[in-house]
Amino acid sequence: MPRYTTPFEIHVHGQVPLRTDVQFEQLQEALRPLWKYAGARSLSAGATSSYEEEPGIQFNDKEHLLQVCWTVPGDMDFKQTIDEACMNINELAASGSAIEVTFYDTEFDEDDEQSGAESRDDFVVLFVGPNPAAIMQVQRDLLVQDLIGLMERHFDGAELGGVVSEVDKLFAQRFDTLVSSLALGKPPSGTGGGHGGHGGGRKPRHLH
Repeated sequence: MPRYTTPFEIHVHGQVPLRTDVQFEQLQEALRPLWKYAGARSLSAGATSSYEEEPGIQFNDKEHLLQVCWTVPGDMDFKQTIDEACMNINELAASGSAIEVTFYDTEFDEDDEQSGAESRDDFVVLFVGPNPAAIMQVQRDLLVQDLIGLMERHFDGAELGGVVSEVDKLFAQRFDTLVSSLALGKPPSGTGGGHGGHGGGRKPRHLH
């Protein structure tokens, strides 16, 4: 369906290890929300990015990888589309992975910036994986990476073992809570919903 009003360029970036038995047809069906959003009739037709220098959506059959560096015009309704795609990818994933989604405000220009107006740029990170433990593992790894990067400005890396230990305790508690909730047949709470992220600031586009 043509999109006449597209206030954003939406960039999706990530790499997801897939099960060795996954076939192209399964991946095409899982990613249907994405290529349909782009107005295509198949994954092959919708996998091309708006930018020629970006590889788009690729299925690396030899290494069993879904590789995404893909830009599409759209609106904030894309958040629901990427949510649906991530739910489908969970069924094919071999391990946990992060998928970055950046919304670039195409209607924001230099005049707006000089006048003090704020752009509507947004940035979110979504997590996929075959099970909650795999998703929590990649969430934990990214959090530790961010914390170490921040704190190494003030402390030597060797001094930060206690910080990592406390992060591991928090995730262990979260996982125990999830397991208990599932065992009792109750909806899990406090698991983060497979999402994470933050807004603000224009993010550089990844070209690899």
